[in-house]
Amino acid sequence: MSEEYVQAFVHESEEQLTDLNNSLLALESDPDDQEAMDDIFRTAHTLKGNFGAMGYDDASDLAHALEDLLDELREGEMAVTPEVMDLVFAGVDRLELAVESIDEDGAVDVETADLEDDIRAVIEDGGATDADGRTDDADSTQVDTFDVAVEVGDSEMRGVDGMLVLEAIREECDLVSATPDPDAIEDGDYEDGFELVVASTTADELRATLDRVSAIEDATLAQAGSEDEAEQTDETEGSVAPDDGGDVDGGGDATADDGAGSTNGASREISSVRVDVDQLDDLHGLVEQLVTSRIKLRRAVDDGDVGSATDTLGELDKITGNLQNTVMDMRLIPMRKVISKFPRLVRDLAREQEKEIDFRMEGQDIELDRTILTEISDPLMHILRNAVDHGIEPPAERERVGKDREGTIELRAKRERDHVTITVEDDGRGLDVDELRQKAAEKGVRSEAELDSMEDTEVYDLVFHPGFSTADEVTDVSGRGVGMDVVHSTVKQLDGSVNVESEHGEGTTVTLRLPVTVAIVKVLFVEVGEEEYGVPIKNIDEVSRLPEIETINEEPMIEHDDDIYPVVDLASELDVPGETANGDGMLLRIRKSERRAALRCDAVNKQEEVVVKPLEGVLSGIPGLSGTAVLGDGNIVPILDVVTL
Repeated sequence: MSEEYVQAFVHESEEQLTDLNNSLLALESDPDDQEAMDDIFRTAHTLKGNFGAMGYDDASDLAHALEDLLDELREGEMAVTPEVMDLVFAGVDRLELAVESIDEDGAVDVETADLEDDIRAVIEDGGATDADGRTDDADSTQVDTFDVAVEVGDSEMRGVDGMLVLEAIREECDLVSATPDPDAIEDGDYEDGFELVVASTTADELRATLDRVSAIEDATLAQAGSEDEAEQTDETEGSVAPDDGGDVDGGGDATADDGAGSTNGASREISSVRVDVDQLDDLHGLVEQLVTSRIKLRRAVDDGDVGSATDTLGELDKITGNLQNTVMDMRLIPMRKVISKFPRLVRDLAREQEKEIDFRMEGQDIELDRTILTEISDPLMHILRNAVDHGIEPPAERERVGKDREGTIELRAKRERDHVTITVEDDGRGLDVDELRQKAAEKGVRSEAELDSMEDTEVYDLVFHPGFSTADEVTDVSGRGVGMDVVHSTVKQLDGSVNVESEHGEGTTVTLRLPVTVAIVKVLFVEVGEEEYGVPIKNIDEVSRLPEIETINEEPMIEHDDDIYPVVDLASELDVPGETANGDGMLLRIRKSERRAALRCDAVNKQEEVVVKPLEGVLSGIPGLSGTAVLGDGNIVPILDVVTL
């Protein structure tokens, strides 16, 4: 089958599964929502047909079973209960895994028959539940899917060892898929180990199953769709009940249980975009102009006509500018492409922790560059996990303090010129500043003297320190001190900023400010001694000759419109070698929205659009530097970050 058709099927199925998830959430919150029911049934019917038309019969049969179950709900033959909805969501998750395997291997390498049988059994039983409220034929316990890397090591009976592992998994859990396939494993046709995808109620249950198999030398578990290790043999010791005073944890575990059976909430690179036909026509027209100008320029050079060549270069400058703007616009993607999976993420986490949460989203149509949108998926997921796990209290606790049983989490996006502001706000416990200071002192993040002198807003920012966590207990969702530091580093790499505001007992707000596009930035080049630096023009409010500088508390300051701006001497701050201007020079006053400061330099040279490459590896996170730019003459110029300078 053509790769083109397969990719088209994958992209369409991903969108349909996301729509199906959100329609199911709407139905679960309002079982009488007939519009949601119609949308669900229509989408499920389309999925079934598409899987069948592409020849993926196993997935089509599962989708057919789901369609029949949904038909029972639509006709009122079965009630919309949490247990039945769990089974429906499990089916959707399994179909998501099937689509992922098609995308990677071109085939459905996922077991579907077991879940199809469960669904058929529930349909035949009419969705009856026992006294405990559990579905008779389907376990209502939340089932998660894990990637398991099994190492057998040196063995003279690989086939027997592999068979023992598979049998143990099948007895206690569900084997979704295996690499290589189960037959090859039982024949011993593998190297030192193999990889499995296993459905289990908890990671602990799966770990206990693996520990009972003596043939296993080592095994690592990770939530399906995650790249990081989720469970290790040695877990954190001395766990006690979590402290109710902490809201934002130093991390939602990077591989935390998102409560979904597949990759709900996990980031996948956006591999395709939809482009408006008018944009394609504009692009085609610009390319035609580009070809024409190239021919004119070559002819002018061959004829030695400098005047004509200069005029043509001017034309090329306009064409490439328009071409750049058109291509950058084509890279913009609505935020819904990423955040549309978050309602399911919050629902599953809330259900797992027996919390009641009203999750709302605004600004889903705000557009961001494809690269930025892909990168912020995980940071937003960490923030939401923290809000659910540490922010929103259990219903009984909320009632005791006079709150509604149902907590609220809001994700809002708003466009502000060339930036987008994304806010995640909850009405949960909020941050306890005293507890944050105590934890920071215990972990050696800051000295007690420093912590006592810090403002509350500065103390809140400590949650971004690597390894810092207010949680006393390591859970499947968070507590290992990984997460918020990832949020901070990722946002900084994107030339953005992140801020935390909180009121103890009232809630927490995390705000991300990100550029709409990346890469191409208009920069003002300045001289400092014998070196040259770039300052993004969007951060500059005014450029002037060095005015009279006053000294306040031994710090240089200037006054502008009754505001005081500290003066940052770039030569001193950047430890620039060589002679620098003494008394003369230029001053760059930074926009107040970025930072109340003025930068002192020796001279201002020119402004130019450049491609900024962020610093990576050991160089990433250097205060005062956001990246580098390669100029036309091959020189590399550092680009300054005015906020952290």
